Amino acid sequence: MRSVEQQLALVMDAAVKPEPVRTAIAHALGLMCAEEVQANQPLPGFPQAVIDGYAVRAVDVGGEKAIGAQPEQEGVEVERSLPVVGEVPAGSRQPLRLQPRQAVRVYTGAPLPTLADAVLPLEWTDRGRKRVTAHRPVRSGDFVRRVGDDIQPGDVAVTSGTVLGPAQIGLLAAVGRSKVLVYPRPRVTVLSFGRELVDVDREPGLGQVFDVNSYSLAAAAKEAGADVQRVGIAQGEPRRIKETLETHLSRSEVLVISGAVGGAGAEVIRGVLEQLGDVDTSRVAMHPGSVQGFGLLGENRTPTFLLPSNPVAALVVFETFVRPLIRLSLGKRVANRRVVRARALNHIESRPGRRGFIRARLMRDAETSDYLVEGLSGATGAPAHLLAGLAEANAMVRIPEDVTSIRPGDVVDVIFLSQRS
Repeated sequence: MRSVEQQLALVMDAAVKPEPVRTAIAHALGLMCAEEVQANQPLPGFPQAVIDGYAVRAVDVGGEKAIGAQPEQEGVEVERSLPVVGEVPAGSRQPLRLQPRQAVRVYTGAPLPTLADAVLPLEWTDRGRKRVTAHRPVRSGDFVRRVGDDIQPGDVAVTSGTVLGPAQIGLLAAVGRSKVLVYPRPRVTVLSFGRELVDVDREPGLGQVFDVNSYSLAAAAKEAGADVQRVGIAQGEPRRIKETLETHLSRSEVLVISGAVGGAGAEVIRGVLEQLGDVDTSRVAMHPGSVQGFGLLGENRTPTFLLPSNPVAALVVFETFVRPLIRLSLGKRVANRRVVRARALNHIESRPGRRGFIRARLMRDAETSDYLVEGLSGATGAPAHLLAGLAEANAMVRIPEDVTSIRPGDVVDVIFLSQRS
């Protein structure tokens, strides 16, 4: 039986980045940049007001003394009055020249008139329209963004390998880039196998059940950041199933098949998979989900996961192995979810010799801010296979292979799942 670490190492070694594509920055959020983006122009490209007020020469409002001027008396505030000779809104393209001992009304983002070297904030004045009185002085450069304050020509705005967040998208827009070269989201194809399966728009007959896994696993892959295609149920003769798999292997970076391991019903699809490449179905020392498979199939040696038919086990295996592969392919520095230490509130049992992944509800103590966790499966009387319990969970308790019982008050490792409001 292979350990979780050994299985994860095999999976992560198969991680590949899709070929870079050029995409609009509006669609690049969360993707990894595949080029070094340099600025061609300074940012900002003109002296810019950073606050509503009046563009002035600092020397005219007592901020910096003119040559030969008498120093002000210490502790005495002297008001200075200047004529307002114009107005410049943000976006103005009309050049304006400021003369000595004049002021121009400006708005946030507006270009400064020539010779102006400061902005006198509106709150520091009497807000005059034809003539303004300054109650406080400003120094040269106050409330002004100078040319190139943010970026100079030739500066690197975004480096290759950076995962593009809102700030990086904004910076690309600021330097005039409408498109950027990125590694696209890995294409993940999800399908289910099982003669007992019917789609959710059909009424199941005797011995039939709804196809849960293709929907839940497709949603999990999308939540992880993948570009997902849900094929649904793979049925028919082996030749037809093989053709279906070959088609999707050529179009995917990752293939996920549920119901392809365990039981006689999976022998058909396993026989088809052996014609497409090598698949290892060694058991993994974990529960639920010890019966699983992984291999590289097709001409492109596409990473392919074989997951259990049980919906809870399938999602646990996905969280443990498939999701980290997707995150690594996206260029995320941390492929795994956050793990915290929490105090158990109830008794939780685990199988000997296997790492337990027990769905749970993570909480926070209002007084101490300590993490508290309540096991939803593995607890006394709580079945481990029901999907409804997983829907209530926001975390999984991770129990080491040599531990079979968690008592109330014990401190355990807890894996965060998706945050839900």
